[in-house]
Amino acid sequence: MTVGVVGLGLIGGSFTKAYKRLPDVTVYGQDIDKSIEAFAQIAGAIDAPLTNENIGECDCLLIVVSPRAAARWLEENACNISPETLVIDCCGTKRRICEAGFRLAEQYGFEYVGGHPMAGTHQWGFRSSKEDMFDGASMVVVPRTYEDINLLERIKQAVMPVGFASMSVTTAEKHDELIAFTSQLAHVVSNAYIKSPTAKAHSGFSAGSYQDLTRVAWLNPDMWADLFLENDDMLLKELDIIIGSLNEYRAAIADRDFDRLRDLLDEGRICKEEVDGGK
Repeated sequence: MTVGVVGLGLIGGSFTKAYKRLPDVTVYGQDIDKSIEAFAQIAGAIDAPLTNENIGECDCLLIVVSPRAAARWLEENACNISPETLVIDCCGTKRRICEAGFRLAEQYGFEYVGGHPMAGTHQWGFRSSKEDMFDGASMVVVPRTYEDINLLERIKQAVMPVGFASMSVTTAEKHDELIAFTSQLAHVVSNAYIKSPTAKAHSGFSAGSYQDLTRVAWLNPDMWADLFLENDDMLLKELDIIIGSLNEYRAAIADRDFDRLRDLLDEGRICKEEVDGGK
């Protein structure tokens, strides 16, 4: 199998390294920073840079950049992609890139699938990438149709070997709705929480709760700002919900209303048990 990866950051770099663990896989890589391409090749993560000359050799092409950059790259390079190539974007939001991807795939004759690997760390860049990034993780995919079993099998054969434990199939709309809650809201809350002046004095007074809540405050601001604005309608809905809930807690505390505060806390406990089985 021959794989091309566009964008050699944390996730793209991890894809290249994960594929290079497999036998008989050739990996081409491309990054806007040509020094990263050279470093990736020296490190053995790619066999050669991805170019207009070898892009047609790819059985699978992964586009691992921001949604706007991915759409722009596809617009500029769709004419070079072989009809035999499976193109999968790995962007954090799906509606914009899937609209562009499905349109261009139909125009130029290749197969396109929206994708989002549910893996990552608070770090970024090729130097932070690792070959086992996707071991045990889930891969979310947005295919052009749910009914094409052969297409779903083709997707599995292309991405599951790098370590994914499961594959979830959804629509672009549903993906963006869920990711606003499971990922984007969590990053906003974590980033806002750490801004308290009290944070500077936490040493010796913090344990798992602090670590869990602040881990994703350490983020790539350019990437996340782009993703938040790509999904502003879905994220604003989730922000309004949590702000409303926080105001309820604040009112109960300000009024010293023990019964109301206890009820609010118990509601949250019950929600967690219902959603995650008490995990």
